[in-house]
Amino acid sequence: MIYEICNLLIPVSDVFSFCRLANYISFRAIMAALTAVIFILIFSRRFILFVHRHCFLDQVRETGVHSAFDKRGTPTMGGVLIIGAVLVSMILWGNWHSPFMLCSVAGMLWFGLLGLWDDIAKVRMKSGDRGLSERRKLVLQGLFSLVFAWICVGPLAPLGSALATKLYVPFYKHPLLDLGPYVYGAFIFLFVIFVSNAVNITDGLDGLAITPSIFVVAVLAIFAYVEGNRIYSSYLYYPFLRGAGELTIFGAAFVGAGLGFLWYNAYPAQIFMGDTGSLAIGGTMAVISVLLKEEMLFPLLGGLFIAEAITSQVQEKIGVKWIGRRIFYRAPLHHNLQHKGIAETKVVIRLWIVAGILALISLATLKLR
Repeated sequence: MIYEICNLLIPVSDVFSFCRLANYISFRAIMAALTAVIFILIFSRRFILFVHRHCFLDQVRETGVHSAFDKRGTPTMGGVLIIGAVLVSMILWGNWHSPFMLCSVAGMLWFGLLGLWDDIAKVRMKSGDRGLSERRKLVLQGLFSLVFAWICVGPLAPLGSALATKLYVPFYKHPLLDLGPYVYGAFIFLFVIFVSNAVNITDGLDGLAITPSIFVVAVLAIFAYVEGNRIYSSYLYYPFLRGAGELTIFGAAFVGAGLGFLWYNAYPAQIFMGDTGSLAIGGTMAVISVLLKEEMLFPLLGGLFIAEAITSQVQEKIGVKWIGRRIFYRAPLHHNLQHKGIAETKVVIRLWIVAGILALISLATLKLR
């Protein structure tokens, strides 16, 4: 809205020359981040009281880690705050003509609404294990992933037909393969589903998921700035993606919302993001990664989420269902560390450090090519 208004006022008079600031991605990104932080700080307490009043409280799952039961009754669905803050920021500072932003917002909303449905179902059933069935969630996640994959490889591809089906990998300057629309579409379909669920699995301790998410989106926002700039992308041998700079603004809004949410989500948490937040964050990261052709960077950049998902699935699918016994003491990874006697806050901070190191290494791939 502000972006559009400023562009309307610039030709009117020299008095409005300051409105040219709205055409700078760096300025709008800073303002979007500040707007999101302020939104969270203003509305969080009211939202927490609202959730308490309507008994939308967390239903703790049986994990075998006794400290988790101390959190029963903590307000949930805090992801509504994150989504709301990002939306307000983008309404004010975003360019809604950009297909990059439209795809990212659509992904965040779809997965956020799916998570909200799951959270409400858990509250109604009064059980952390009795929300939406795994099959129903996968079907609904797959529906968005299928449409998104079709957009990315079809005639509406935001990247254009020349880049739409090419696969890039870290540390290599040129596209590794041209997978074609069917193979690359299938790859996008599976990638989006996997990443959204990986973040959902990671969200098990106070502040654990939100901080690594901030690291991941911040790095992707920097990549978006580089790839959306003809000079920087040419110098660093990245494909030039016209309009991708809008993802920098979207990423900045998310970082601001995440920092504001962490204020209330840090140990001991006053509110949990719930599946509303974790699925929305995972879906957002997956969509941005695909739009920037950085899918193969995610195993490094989001290595913590990958480790959490793999330990969980290996334990459940291979250990319990196939072998008939546990492979790890507990799963996912953070509960296994807790089982070894490491305090929750130490587990969280150490995993934050790991996520930060992975983010720095991923950022280094901008030049190490």
